[in-house]
Amino acid sequence: MKRIFAFALLSLLAMPALGVGEASAKGCIKGAILGGIAGHMAGHGLAGAAAGCVIGRHNANAKAKAQKQLQQQDQQALPAPAQKSM
Repeated sequence: MKRIFAFALLSLLAMPALGVGEASAKGCIKGAILGGIAGHMAGHGLAGAAAGCVIGRHNANAKAKAQKQLQQQDQQALPAPAQKSM
């Protein structure tokens, strides 16, 4: 069991060296940690970590999409700037 956690820790530490940016891992790390803990309790730690990563990424993408839509709605609600006449 210690080998699995050591491998997971080394994988997380190696991500920046491999060029994986923060944006691409958004939600995955937190989901993997929580999923790994829940999976460990059920006897399937790696499967839980993988599922947690996928679910975490999905939730992060959905949140980013909703935030982008709100920003677009806010921009459309603003009145157009008045043009100066010469």
